[in-house]
Amino acid sequence: MATIQVDIVSAEGAIYSGEAEMVFAPGVLGEIGIAPRHAPLLTHLRPGEVRVQPPEGEEQFFFVTGGVLEVQPRLVTVLADSAARAEDLDEAAALAARERAREALEGGSGEIDLAQAQRELVEAEARYRAAEKLRGRR
Repeated sequence: MATIQVDIVSAEGAIYSGEAEMVFAPGVLGEIGIAPRHAPLLTHLRPGEVRVQPPEGEEQFFFVTGGVLEVQPRLVTVLADSAARAEDLDEAAALAARERAREALEGGSGEIDLAQAQRELVEAEARYRAAEKLRGRR
């Protein structure tokens, strides 16, 4: 079967580089599925899970806080604001971050930037869902 090169990078450095038969990413308008020889595409990513299906071995899971996805016929590049391998996610920390963001939105933290609090809640929710999903696979 045909493959496509996948590179996932963030400000912290390279997270993943390898071949894949299929890649799934959280686009701002919904999940995007990318196969080899996909039409060129450039889009923003929302916080969520990137799944990479290598030709051999288990599917790889990564969490991104957002960023940009570039697709070329033989290359997928994820330029993430921040990224982590799914197994590195801390479910308890994600749950605590979600609660802090909810409290900030409810006004429990004094003066807040509403837009920032909403972004933090969306990111915390996505991180928690990804950690929860991984727990179900273990």
